[in-house]
Amino acid sequence: MKKLLIVDDQAGIRLLLDEVFKKEGYETVLASNGKEALLRVENDHPDCILLDMKMPGMNGSEVLQEVKNDRPDIPVVMMTAYDEIESANQKTTHQADHYFTKPFDIHEVRQTIEQLLRER
Repeated sequence: MKKLLIVDDQAGIRLLLDEVFKKEGYETVLASNGKEALLRVENDHPDCILLDMKMPGMNGSEVLQEVKNDRPDIPVVMMTAYDEIESANQKTTHQADHYFTKPFDIHEVRQTIEQLLRER
């Protein structure tokens, strides 16, 4: 069973994604902020990360950079508002394996995660 780490500061989005991916047979791990996400990466060893860009404290770009420095093999899919991609650090944004802008199509997110994990 593949393990997916879902990181978003909005509980509703976390719960929606958790429900969708559990129904698809994934083991899900949830985090509500960047520091918690890094702890989950270290302790739970996810196969893929679905990461929100804009969070209080440590933002998604900072989490992405830490993850890719320590575990470059883990695919990271970023979720963000379109204008956040524009303002994000270009070096950091190129480290993400895929981006989705909110609101996103949940079926497209699911297919992308499945494809990234098949390619591993």
